[in-house]
Amino acid sequence: MIRTLLIASAIACSTAASVLAAEPIVGNWKTASGATAEIAPCGGAYCITLKTGKHAGKRIGNLAGTDGSYSGEITDPESDKTYSGSGAINGNSLKMKGCVLRVLCKSQTWTRL
Repeated sequence: MIRTLLIASAIACSTAASVLAAEPIVGNWKTASGATAEIAPCGGAYCITLKTGKHAGKRIGNLAGTDGSYSGEITDPESDKTYSGSGAINGNSLKMKGCVLRVLCKSQTWTRL
């Protein structure tokens, strides 16, 4: 009986840990320009803030989603223009895409640090 309770308790703990595991987008990423961007949970989504480079400290995006597929807004730190954006993770790569009217799009690939 005690052994059964211990096994059940261990399963419950491992399930809870997997539910609380961070999304794959969370962490530090090297951008196409060479700066470091931190992606962290904020307000039910994920905020993107530059940590190094010319625009260090500037928040440049807000994405929502799960399991490696995200969408929201991306801001170009040079022009301060905000675009409809998305991010898709493949291994240690994050393909970021920003679009105007969903027709004119630019993308770049970031690498996990």
